[in-house]
Amino acid sequence: MTNILIIIVGAVFVNNFVLSQFLGICPFLGVSKKTETALGMGFAVIFVMGVASLFTFAVNKYLLLPLNLEYIQTIAFILIIAALVQLVEMVIKKFSPSLYNALGVYLPLITTNCAVLGVALMNVEDGYNMLEAFINGVFSGVGFTVAIVLLAGVREKLQRSDIPEAFRGFPITLIAASIISMAFVAFGGLV
Repeated sequence: MTNILIIIVGAVFVNNFVLSQFLGICPFLGVSKKTETALGMGFAVIFVMGVASLFTFAVNKYLLLPLNLEYIQTIAFILIIAALVQLVEMVIKKFSPSLYNALGVYLPLITTNCAVLGVALMNVEDGYNMLEAFINGVFSGVGFTVAIVLLAGVREKLQRSDIPEAFRGFPITLIAASIISMAFVAFGGLV
């Protein structure tokens, strides 16, 4: 149980893919303009990371390793992630067209979101079993969601603030993301 708790705290706070490892920056910066769309993207990433962790674990353990095909691990993982993202995209388009339109091009970008591939590769590298891999995937997605929703909240507040012209738009977004990232460094001593 302690190991599971360490994985959860590590995935959400200490080893946050966006704020500590700087993976998944494109959707993090692109979809964080509004809290609602950030939350929708976060839930999509949680789902994809969790399910991708299960599938990549199974494919790696029961197919690639027995057949000595570890060298195609990255390609196999990307194919699995792409298929899952297509599934998520179809479901969101069917059940929430407004969220689908708000996410725009960033939803298919989950396929190339290196955080999703990073969690799959990290599961293999750290030697997690299936449960640990799933928990790491889900809570890495939760960490992504926490980060993107925090930045979205800050960006919404910044839109109503008096900011010098040179810092308006993307520059102040990068500064805000940097400050949030520095705040997450304080969690490094937890695990």
